[in-house]
Amino acid sequence: MNINIEIPDYSSVDGFRYDWCRNFQITTYLKNGVFVLKANKEGLESLAKQLLQLSQDEIPKGFHLHYDEYNSLEDQSLDFIIEKE
Repeated sequence: MNINIEIPDYSSVDGFRYDWCRNFQITTYLKNGVFVLKANKEGLESLAKQLLQLSQDEIPKGFHLHYDEYNSLEDQSLDFIIEKE
């Protein structure tokens, strides 16, 4: 199976562009002390694009993406951060 994904370019002027697929859903919670990320197809594709964009050489180490219920996660989800090493 081949998947073609268009990854937005990063620029220090325009910054990081979150690119969400229509109807995405992402929920996060703790279950028996383990962090669980549950997402539909569109949510997984959205996260994949953002992770690939974060991996670009132009994005500096320490740059991070913050996810919470106010901008990307379903209600009562746990916040989480992905940071580039």
